[in-house]
Amino acid sequence: MLQGRTLWELMERRVDATPDALMAVDEDMRTLTFAEFWSEAERAAAGLRASGLGEGDVVSWQLPTWIESLVLVAALSRLGVVQNPLLPIYREREVGFVTDQADSRLLVVPSRWRGFDHESMATGIAERHGREMRVLVTDKALPQGDPTQLPALPEPLDPGDQPARWIFYTSGTTADPKGAQHTDATIATAAKGMGERLALIESDRAALVFPFSHIGGITWLFRSLMFGSSLILVESFDPDGTSEVLSREGVTLAGSGTVFHQAYLAYQRKHLQPVFPHVRAFPGGGAPKPASLVGEVRAVFDAPILAGYGLTEAPLLTMADVADTDEELATSEGKPMPGVELRFVTLDGREALPGEEGEIRARAPQLMLGYLDPALDVEAFDEDGFFRTGDLGHLDDRGNLVVTGRVKDVIIRKGENVSAKEVEDLLHTHDKVGDVAVIGLPDPDSGERVCAVVQTAPGAEDITLDEVVDHLRAQGLMAQKLPEQLEIVQVIPRNPAGKVLKHVLRDEYKG
Repeated sequence: MLQGRTLWELMERRVDATPDALMAVDEDMRTLTFAEFWSEAERAAAGLRASGLGEGDVVSWQLPTWIESLVLVAALSRLGVVQNPLLPIYREREVGFVTDQADSRLLVVPSRWRGFDHESMATGIAERHGREMRVLVTDKALPQGDPTQLPALPEPLDPGDQPARWIFYTSGTTADPKGAQHTDATIATAAKGMGERLALIESDRAALVFPFSHIGGITWLFRSLMFGSSLILVESFDPDGTSEVLSREGVTLAGSGTVFHQAYLAYQRKHLQPVFPHVRAFPGGGAPKPASLVGEVRAVFDAPILAGYGLTEAPLLTMADVADTDEELATSEGKPMPGVELRFVTLDGREALPGEEGEIRARAPQLMLGYLDPALDVEAFDEDGFFRTGDLGHLDDRGNLVVTGRVKDVIIRKGENVSAKEVEDLLHTHDKVGDVAVIGLPDPDSGERVCAVVQTAPGAEDITLDEVVDHLRAQGLMAQKLPEQLEIVQVIPRNPAGKVLKHVLRDEYKG
């Protein structure tokens, strides 16, 4: 395993070690070696610098999982800018808020992707910003320049002294997304820990079939450079099409969560011969996994699901190990990574007893520096510097983390956080809505589905699900957050203090 103080230093060490090894291959069978990656990144860095980018500038980018996206990340690292990766499903509401708060100098988008006009959205946001923010539209082609014109690299700082070089936005209990600031060192820590738990080797081929702009995608890039393994890129997940690509490319690590693993099972059951003959593990995370899924995957593929637990603010705090038993894999999220400290605090504020449920709090080398809005840090950290995850859990008798629930009012749909409050606030603006509660209900495919429970406004007709969706779309809400279920009630249940009794609603409609 190789290490570097920065992404660029790590990349150079990997190129020195295995220049001609395969780094990435995509669904169109385009390939990239580590040496080609470095060369392409240098040319792109020179092209971007010629447009005026300099160290410390914030660059927001919203690109699919393309080879060019990997190159862009490396090029921006070479320039020392602050990167702000945005999920492709973000729309005007989210992108506008993020680029304004982050004071982005440049916004990089595709022209159109999956039927959505990103270019029009980006130019509209730039026009409304009222300040200088350029838009770069790229469709698998980055600016090119002369690498000899690049300035000399400064001496990399040690991990504890590094400034923020990444801003990842995450939705939480607040209506607006929150920007978590990371360094190369915090991400590298998570990458190293997961690579060791997976026992990564150079011959491994890992599936990168979720948005690369997610912190998990960036972590896989670091992991590839550290361990010399290859990435199989698919720009948009399709159960059969993606499975076919992974089969063709000899996947050994087929990630990356419950929805994906269920799709792989369904694909295998359509075929007599093994579709993933070389697979040795199914890394996962981001959403709850049914315990039965671990047994199904083992029975069909003779390989384990290796789940982990983390957040955008603190990626991969725990991770299962290739040596864990199937019982451990089915009932837990693995043991804490090296250097991770977990504490569990009951809802009444005391330290939980061994095995007792409490809020999971963490102090770790992969923990973010803090939110871009420092006012959010006050509630995010306790008096000892432990991050309040908002999740409930405990350690089992083998030291594995068992996640039992959530304190925060967040719905996790296909691994992405949906703020119930944000959806509720927007629905409250509809004339037919008198009161509303948005809840997450268990869903075998997405982990949780978004359900809107509506109390009709006096004198109004009941709203329909189509009206709900149209209203939210008109206000720029991204598709990931749109309700899939609507329930009409006479009165939204509340306690004497006025708090909505969401557990009552969940129990009522979870069937």
